[in-house]
Amino acid sequence: MRKIILASKSPRRKELLEGLNIDFEVVVSDADEEKINKDTVPADMYVQELALLKATAVANELKNKNALIISADTIVYNDGEILGKPKNEDEARDMLKSLSGKKHSVYTGICVMNVKTMFSVCTKEKTDVYFKELSDKRIDDYIKTKEPFDKAGGYGIQALGSLLVEKIDGDYFNVVGLPIGKLCEVLEKEFDYDVIREKNI
Repeated sequence: MRKIILASKSPRRKELLEGLNIDFEVVVSDADEEKINKDTVPADMYVQELALLKATAVANELKNKNALIISADTIVYNDGEILGKPKNEDEARDMLKSLSGKKHSVYTGICVMNVKTMFSVCTKEKTDVYFKELSDKRIDDYIKTKEPFDKAGGYGIQALGSLLVEKIDGDYFNVVGLPIGKLCEVLEKEFDYDVIREKNI
């Protein structure tokens, strides 16, 4: 049976895969993400290129192992700007103020790679997120929870950040960080790996 490798240290992606009862191990990628200039690549391509970069780095570590690598990268795209993870309180505050009362898009790029053949398929998911109007106090109180600092756009929809969101249009799991439906489609159609069938083997 092919082993599944998650090329991500994200606890949220780990939890989502665990929710599918997939047996996998985590191998964190050491890829240099600065190689891809976010200012010259469209947002939907940027996340896919980062996912491919991460998968390739892990595949090079594992050599010819009989395994499938799953990698992903998530960004918030607002007013033509890609928002990553805030480095400090000021960045988090600026990000949340820019999202307040508006619609933004969350893109996740995913890549699945066969380690033996290096065959890979990359795709992306997009979800539109509508924020409530946020007062300065609401933003400051949220920043004090420390939740913004390891999340693209400075919020986590699966936790306290859900209180900032009015509604979404699209895949909720994509906003969390891993579009499960799209991932399972790729695994089944391109790699003959059916998540439900595998549990019955």
